[in-house]
Amino acid sequence: MTRDRGIPDRRLPKSQKRGKPFGLSSTESSSLRQSSQPPEEIGATQSHASDLSPEPQTSRAHLQKRVGRVLTDWRLAAGLGLAMTGGITLLAIGFLFKLPAVPNCPAIFWPLASASLRMHCAQLAANKQTVNDLLEAIQLLNSLPDDHPLHQEASRLIEQWSSEILQLGDDAFNAGKLSDAIDMARKVPKRANIYGEVEGRINRWQKIWSDAEAIYRRVEDALRDQNWRKASSDAARLLSINNTFWQTTKYQELTDKITLTRADISKIAKAKDLADRGGISNLLEAIKLASNVDDKSYVYQDAQDTIAQIGQKMFDLAQNTLNRRDLQGALDILAKIPPIANLQREVEDFDVIARAQARSWGGTVADIESAIAQIQKVELGRPLYAKAQTFLSRWQSEKGDIAQLEKARQLARSGKPEDLQAAIAQASLVPSDNPRSQEAQKLANELSGQIQTQQDRPLLDQADQLASRGDVANLQTAMDQARQITPERALYKEAQKRIGQWNRQLAQLQDEPTLNQADRLAESGDLSGAIAAAQGIGSSSALYGDAQSKVQTWQRRQQAEQGLEQARTAANSGTPDSLAEAIQLAGRVPGSSPQRVEADQAIGQWSQQILQAAISQADTDLAGAIVTAQKIPPRTQAYAEAQLQIEAWKRILGR
Repeated sequence: MTRDRGIPDRRLPKSQKRGKPFGLSSTESSSLRQSSQPPEEIGATQSHASDLSPEPQTSRAHLQKRVGRVLTDWRLAAGLGLAMTGGITLLAIGFLFKLPAVPNCPAIFWPLASASLRMHCAQLAANKQTVNDLLEAIQLLNSLPDDHPLHQEASRLIEQWSSEILQLGDDAFNAGKLSDAIDMARKVPKRANIYGEVEGRINRWQKIWSDAEAIYRRVEDALRDQNWRKASSDAARLLSINNTFWQTTKYQELTDKITLTRADISKIAKAKDLADRGGISNLLEAIKLASNVDDKSYVYQDAQDTIAQIGQKMFDLAQNTLNRRDLQGALDILAKIPPIANLQREVEDFDVIARAQARSWGGTVADIESAIAQIQKVELGRPLYAKAQTFLSRWQSEKGDIAQLEKARQLARSGKPEDLQAAIAQASLVPSDNPRSQEAQKLANELSGQIQTQQDRPLLDQADQLASRGDVANLQTAMDQARQITPERALYKEAQKRIGQWNRQLAQLQDEPTLNQADRLAESGDLSGAIAAAQGIGSSSALYGDAQSKVQTWQRRQQAEQGLEQARTAANSGTPDSLAEAIQLAGRVPGSSPQRVEADQAIGQWSQQILQAAISQADTDLAGAIVTAQKIPPRTQAYAEAQLQIEAWKRILGR
């Protein structure tokens, strides 16, 4: 910044250094003006003054005469020139070494200092461009009375330095030092004209600062919400803030935070995606990714929550493995949960519970008691205490039920019907809401099945003996006897399987000759007779499905033959319309029908007839010929030729 400093910074004459009474005399003013000139200018002025001093006329003439003689001798002139140059150089060096000494301002006793010395030292202090030095400079000149000759210059300098103090405040504000800037601004002297701007300037600074801080907070909130797009948009508003610090340093700071947060958001998203895929390797990689989020990140808490969720997924995976009765697999998964998940206490509890569950798998009372002793190691206050208590209550309830089930199994070992009934009654004592109720129900069903098998096996064996004779009557009797075994009985599926076998045997004896006769009728062309014969096989026959399938085939063949015959009848008139109708009827013959080949041949023949009729008609009626040719169906040999003719006829008609 270029500033008007008023009186230049010059060294004072020695006479002022020795000290003069306070105030300026005319002599001092003259000395001050002389001291404001550089030494070189002073020497030049003195030399110039001596050159202009008056001399006698005779001396001047005498001098001119001597110079003329000197100039005539060039050697003498050259020597004289060298001598004058050296003398001037020595004289200049002498003046340089005799510059006035700089006063020692800190050592001056100011009550006795002159005004010029005060002004000189004030300028020296102001040149340091600090608030304290500028205030010191102002203080040095404040004491000049209003009638002092230098009062006007002093007032101008005070105004200038006051402005510089406020400017330093502006600089501090733009450097990010708001409190320092306010302190500087409040030090502007009240007598300065610019003092009236101080409060307005401070208010403006504070308003700008408050707006910038609000933008900064909005950006931080957006980053916490993982909305980095909004954060970037809001951060760009700092570029319009009228403060260099916020436009540069703080904006760059936010930009860096947005970049880091965006990278952290990406890490968390990828971690969640891996966790959703499942599998121990994906879960471990997900935890590793989420743990790379720094604790100073705006999304650090989300990362921690994600790690906790992934840890829970690992617990679930371990539990599912344990449910398959794979204790070692479950413990291996637990061992891989990293410390960063902060689940060490949960892992310890899960280990105890898993080992307790494994002990209960034996199913005996001793196994349950061992599991209870193990689960009781999870004490009150532990993370999985509630889960442990659930297992404890379940196993305590199971102890009595297990004893009842063991007693039921002991009773059933004899296989006697009365013992089996007693065992069923014993198993039924287990309540339906008990953990072992399903096991008890399964045992009761098995025992009931044994009783039913003992009761129904003689009946099924007798049916087997009857069916083994192989005649129609005994097969029918065997099936009727086997049907006495109802669906809720243990041997029902076996009885139904036997009935199906005997039914096929009976069908071969009764209905197979009928179906063979129907086949022979169809081969001879008597489709109606074949259909009637096959339909005589009843729905209870094992051959009923085969008979119905053949009936459907013969009916389609019959319909195709009838349709083809109708098409031939329609084509007999030979007109394009009748031929087109015949083609339509023949086209209804199914592709699976044996008559399809015959129908295609007829369609090709009739298409050629329509084409020939159209060509003949073209001699007298081109428009009618086009309509006739368009009746030829696609996928026929005549179709391509008909299309060429139609195009040619349209060109002739100018269409």
